[in-house]
Amino acid sequence: QVQLVESGGGLVQPGGSLRLSCVASGTSSTFETMAWYRQAPGKERVLVATADRNGDTNYADSVKGRFAISRDKTKRSVYLQMDKLTPEDTALYFCYAELFVPFDMRRRYWGQGTPVTVVS
Repeated sequence: QVQLVESGGGLVQPGGSLRLSCVASGTSSTFETMAWYRQAPGKERVLVATADRNGDTNYADSVKGRFAISRDKTKRSVYLQMDKLTPEDTALYFCYAELFVPFDMRRRYWGQGTPVTVVS
């Protein structure tokens, strides 16, 4: 079974940086899309950034210019470089991946989340 394992979360001061990692296992296929979502306390989960198999990326307006999503050569890992962090970035960050499988089917996977806390 495909598993997404996240790492890199932690406690950081405003203006600081963190780099989140998500490594997929259980498949040798290329994910169509990998993405990062986040869920702040008391709020719903929202999309932060996406990266498709062609290298195209998209970002939420709240993180444009500060965050950068990237994928490795295997296309089975995804990273999120977060700079100029603010307290509003505090959330549980989730990795997401979408995989195409035979017979025109899709499978969707979620990591369990890695916490990011931004506080003075």
